[in-house]
Amino acid sequence: QVQLVESGGGLVQAGGSLRLSCAASERTFSRYAMGWFRQAPGKEREFVAAITRTGGITYYTDSVKGRFTISRDNAKNSVYLQMNSLEPEDTAVYYCAAGGGWSPKKKSDYDNWGQGTQVTVSS
Repeated sequence: QVQLVESGGGLVQAGGSLRLSCAASERTFSRYAMGWFRQAPGKEREFVAAITRTGGITYYTDSVKGRFTISRDNAKNSVYLQMNSLEPEDTAVYYCAAGGGWSPKKKSDYDNWGQGTQVTVSS
């Protein structure tokens, strides 16, 4: 099991930016594909972005393409989500997750989850 701790959430006005970070406990961090998911009140947890073990390939849900960027630093056991041009619809608890990378857009691909960080975008 790898422990994941997210940080960087907060309250921001529409059009603003936030950078989420996720620190992993494992030295074997580079063996995991990493993903970001989010869950708004009353809604299911949904895929946001994912990145392969080496960082060579990234995936995004359509609603964040061009606004969000996922990246990782394997030397620091960390993954990041840069969020620009934030919209009120981006308001949710954001979770990072570590998994095998076989189906990076699916929750079932991930065995390890962080506790989440709240992102609130005001209009």
